[in-house]
Order: sequence, then C-alpha cells, then structure tokens
Amino acid sequence: MSPGANFALVTSVALGASRRAGVMTGLGLALASMTWALLAVAGLGVVLRNLPWLHQALQWAGALYLVYLGMRMLEGARRPVKTAVLAKPVSPLVAIRRGYLVSMTNPKAVAFYGSILALLIPGNAPHWVYEVTVVLAALISAAWYCGVALLLSHAAVRQRFLRGKTVIEAVVGVSLLVLGSRMLVGY
Repeated sequence: MSPGANFALVTSVALGASRRAGVMTGLGLALASMTWALLAVAGLGVVLRNLPWLHQALQWAGALYLVYLGMRMLEGARRPVKTAVLAKPVSPLVAIRRGYLVSMTNPKAVAFYGSILALLIPGNAPHWVYEVTVVLAALISAAWYCGVALLLSHAAVRQRFLRGKTVIEAVVGVSLLVLGSRMLVGY
C-alpha cells in the first residue's frame, strides 16, 4: 500500500474529523477494493483493453476528483482547527461514500485491479479462487486503512498533527493537485 489519494484521504479524515469518520472512510475504501476486485475477476482487464475510451474516462474522472480534493485540502489548510464542539461531524454514510468514490476514481486502483490483478488470476481458476480474491482484497484494504485511521486518530498523534496542521494539509493538498494535474496532461 503505497501513499496516494486513498492514504491521503483516510489520513486527513482521521486527523481532522474523528476516529469514527476515519474508520468509516477506511471501510469505504475497503468496499471500493472489493468492488474493483469483483470487477477484475469478472473481466475488467479485458473490457478496459477493448474500450480504451472507458479507461481514459476513468482516468480523467479520477484526475479531476484529485484536483478537487487538493483544492479542498488547501482551503482547509488556511482555516483554523475547529474544536470538537464547533466541528461539524462527518456522518458515517458520508465518510463511507467519500472513501468509496476516491478509490473508485483512483487511477492506481484502475491500474492494479484492471491489469495486474486481472492478469494474475487465470481465466480457468475454480470459482473459490475468485471469491477468496474478492474477500481478501476487502479485508486487506479494511485492515490497512482502518488501522491507519485508528493510529492517526490517537490523541498523541492528533496533537502532533494540530501543531503542524497548516503545513501537513498544504503539502497533502499540493500533492493531490500535482498528481491530478499530471494525470490530466498525460504525464
């Protein structure tokens, strides 16, 4: 699990909103991993190879969403941290949906599940291999992202974040903007 849009999202939610919202975001990311794995075992790689316009459209949608998230992070970096009393809580459904959408539009997910995973699973494998692949993709993703959310929402870690909030959010925001922009120009 290399850092990218999914990691940036779960990190910012766990640090800036709440432990619960961070875990729910992690579960949304896991749900997307399960969806991507299901699509991969159902033949996503073949579809994307035969419909390059669809592959391109998914990449553009992901790039635009990353630019949007980057701009939101930069706006948030300038704002003071809201106290728990004043902070608007993130509902579990919103957190899950945000995690799901980020991962479903993440080009790294398209690349991994649409090519690498799809190629690793033989077309003549028994059905249980497909089922285990989908379940494992969801469980590994949930364990990683929910674990990150639990760690980063810990009081001591959160206090360190609050001291460097502006810099951290600005760096993450710029990173997402650069990543999304590079994808839009085809780099």
